[in-house]
Amino acid sequence: MRKGELVFLSVFEIFKVGIGPSSSHTNGPMVAARRFLHSLDGKDVAHVQVKLYGSLALTGIGHGTDRAVALGLLDLKPDNVDPDAVEGLLRAVSLIKTVTLPNGTRARFHQAKDILFLGGETLPGHANGMKFLGFDADGNVSVERTYYSVGGGFVMDEAELASFKAPDEVPDIPFAYANAQDMLAMGKKANMRLVDMKRANELAVKDDLDAKLDAVWAAMQGSLKRGMKTEGILPGGLNVKRRAKCIHDKLLKDQSNTQYPHTVMDWISVYALAVNEENAAGGRIVTAPTNGAAGIIPAVIQYYLDFCPGADQEGVHEILLVAAAIGGLIKHNASISGAEVGCQGEVGSAAAMAAAGLCAALGGTNEQAENAAEIALEHHLGMTCDPIGGLVQVPCIERNAMGAVKAISAASLSLKGDGTHLVSLDDVIKTMRETGRDMMSKYKETSQGGLAVNVTEC
Repeated sequence: MRKGELVFLSVFEIFKVGIGPSSSHTNGPMVAARRFLHSLDGKDVAHVQVKLYGSLALTGIGHGTDRAVALGLLDLKPDNVDPDAVEGLLRAVSLIKTVTLPNGTRARFHQAKDILFLGGETLPGHANGMKFLGFDADGNVSVERTYYSVGGGFVMDEAELASFKAPDEVPDIPFAYANAQDMLAMGKKANMRLVDMKRANELAVKDDLDAKLDAVWAAMQGSLKRGMKTEGILPGGLNVKRRAKCIHDKLLKDQSNTQYPHTVMDWISVYALAVNEENAAGGRIVTAPTNGAAGIIPAVIQYYLDFCPGADQEGVHEILLVAAAIGGLIKHNASISGAEVGCQGEVGSAAAMAAAGLCAALGGTNEQAENAAEIALEHHLGMTCDPIGGLVQVPCIERNAMGAVKAISAASLSLKGDGTHLVSLDDVIKTMRETGRDMMSKYKETSQGGLAVNVTEC
C-alpha cells in the first residue's frame, strides 16, 4: 500500500496476541524465522544462520530477539507459544543444536553461534533488518532471505517493503480511505459513525466479529490481572521491581478513606503498569499497536468500565474498533515502529488510538474522536525511544501510565468541544513521520542515546 493509496488494516492485525517484551524485536523476528523455515521446503539445507542488523542487533539481547528467532525456527508463532514453556524449548534447542526442516530433515543451528548481532551495520529497508541463510552440505549458501520487522509484529520481505504491501492483498471493503480527512468525509456522506464504518469493513472480511473482539479484550484483561497479582524482579539485570501489585493493594486498602479526586489517575496508571510489567517479563500480551505501548489501551478500557457510567461490552468493542481505525491510519501514513520514528510512534500512537476510541464510546462525534486522537498524538511528538540496557522496562513501563492518562485527558478535552480544531490528525501524523525521519538514530531504539546512556546500570 503506497502512501496516498487506500488503507485497510484489520482490527486483528493491529491487536495481535503474542509474548513480551517487544512486538518488533520479539514477535516480528519470530514470525520472520518461521517464514524462512517454511521457505526451506524442498531446499537442500544442512546449516542455518541468522544475521541481525541495526536496532535488532543493538538491543536484541535485551528484547529477546535471539530467543524469538530460535522459537520461530521451531515452527512456533507468537500467538501459540506458551510463555511458561519457552525456557524448556530453548534449552532443548541449545542441547541438540539442530532444527527440523519442513521435509523432516534436520539442519545444524547453534543459537549462540549462528545468530550474529551486527550492530554496526544496517540494511537499506528498515532499522529492523534480518538475513536468514541456508547452507548446503558443502557450506555454500543455497537459500538467502531478507526480512524487516516494521513495528507491531508486522514483517515484510524485500519485495513487500519495496511495494509498501503487506503479505495479504487489500480486500474489497465498503469504506476505504487514505487519511483521516477522507475518513471523516466518508462518514459524513454516509451519515455513519466511525465505529459502524469500521465494523462494516471488518464484517466484509470475517465473521464472528464480536466474539473475536471479546477474545482480544480477554487477552488484554488477562495480562492486566496477572500484572496486578504478581510480585518480584523483572528479568534482564536492571533489578527493576514490579510495582503494580503493591500500588493496587494500596489503592484497595485506601478505598475506605478520604481520597483525592486525582486518585483515579493512580488507578489508570496501575492498569497500564500491570500490563507492561507482564510484557517486560515475557508474558502473554496483545500488541496495541506494539508491545512497548501495550498497556495504554487496556488501561483506558479498564478505566471506562470502572469509572464511566453506562459502560458496557458494546463500548469496549467500540473502543477497540475506533482505536484500530486510527492505528491503521498512523501505520499507513507514518509508522508505529520505535526503531523508525522513536517512542512517539509507539506510546504516541497508542495514546491517540485510545483517546479516539474512548471519545467515541462516550458518545463523541466522528470529528470529536479525530480531534481526541490529534490531541493525544500531538503531545507525544518528538518522544525518543531510549530503553536503558536495551530492555523494555525503563522508561517504557511508566510511559504507558503517562500515555493512558494523556489519552483520557485528550478524549475529555475533545468532548468539551464541537470537533473543530486548527491542527488536523493528518497534519500531526505527517509531522510525526517527518520528526522521526529527522531524529538521530541514537534516539530510535538503539540504546545509544538519551536515558540509555545517561543512567548508570546497576
